[in-house]
Amino acid sequence: MQTIQQSPTDPAFVQNPYAFYHRARALGPLVFWADYGMPAALSAALVNTILRDRRFGREEPAELRQPIPAALAPFYAVEAHSMLELEPPRHTRLRSLVLRAFTSRRIAALAPEIAALAAELAAALPEGEAFDLLDRFCTPIPVRIIARLLGVPESMAPELLAWSHAMVKMYLPQRSPAMEAAAVQATQDFVAFLRGYVEERRSRPADDLITHLIAAEEAGERLSTDELITTCILLLNAGHEATVHSLGNGAKALLEHRTPAAMLAPDRIGGTVEEILRWDPPLHLFTRFAYEPVEIAGHTFARGDRVALLLGAANRDPKVWDAPDRFDPARPETAHVAFGAGLHFCVGAPLARLELQVALPVLFAARPGLKLAGKPRYGDTYHFHGLERLMVTG
Repeated sequence: MQTIQQSPTDPAFVQNPYAFYHRARALGPLVFWADYGMPAALSAALVNTILRDRRFGREEPAELRQPIPAALAPFYAVEAHSMLELEPPRHTRLRSLVLRAFTSRRIAALAPEIAALAAELAAALPEGEAFDLLDRFCTPIPVRIIARLLGVPESMAPELLAWSHAMVKMYLPQRSPAMEAAAVQATQDFVAFLRGYVEERRSRPADDLITHLIAAEEAGERLSTDELITTCILLLNAGHEATVHSLGNGAKALLEHRTPAAMLAPDRIGGTVEEILRWDPPLHLFTRFAYEPVEIAGHTFARGDRVALLLGAANRDPKVWDAPDRFDPARPETAHVAFGAGLHFCVGAPLARLELQVALPVLFAARPGLKLAGKPRYGDTYHFHGLERLMVTG
């Protein structure tokens, strides 16, 4: 296994990580990424294999866990109940209870609401001046839809966004003490808000996800209140952060490549969205721990060793996609790993896909003359990969 260096905060890397992925892939499917201090899997085959291999998982082996600093305890108290960070049997129980409430029928029923919200936002876009599409269109849709789904007021959207932005900075490689303090405060505020809402829904049930999660909690298999609150935070944070990035990256790709309107038609939009997710996914790196000695790709992992799974690199694997750097909504659909795979496949993937499939055609039908007004720039937030702004006119 060869070693490669690349700072995840290097400006050139932030704007185009794919050049590094191709350079690293030339050294083999598994390389040692010195800046992260761990092996990194780059090929689609290897990333898929490890995502599905039960000898690897998200939860750190108990004997390797370090004490949590007291100042960060409120944040990690919430993380302790997150199915994103757990393995069976707790993960199985949490995920099955969430899926009872987060049904495909309930998601599909949101399509008219997404279309109406997208039309409302598109109609309000400025004319005759440049504006930030990320702020005016891509950001409001996911946060307002997930708020409706959970049953919390849409008027709370600014607070929900602020809490989410603060909390996800805990996953950045260059986080500062100030970021940590802000994340802890956001966590405490978020938990206090949701605890009040859960208690209200216990006495006044409604047709929303919080009520259905409470029902699942009280029907034999139970969610504790803390598990329920963490699940709501996970759905809000993941459901908005990743989808905002996907909408922004998708709009950018469509504008840069002057994608024909025909590719946004009902019979083609599904393939276009899958190409957006493959070509420029919103999340580029997830880690796994080895749970036993494992030999894979010529390297032996010991129990507790970590491996970085580079989803963005896997989605540009030339062994799977012809000319993988070309954005081609007409290419045959092939399974990608933008939403992960295996046990931890993204529970919100159907909602994210639906939001892209509905909102993007509404946007470009309402504003067919939309064009870029300046070079889009990605935010310095790796392992997330999303724009800091998307200035457009038309």
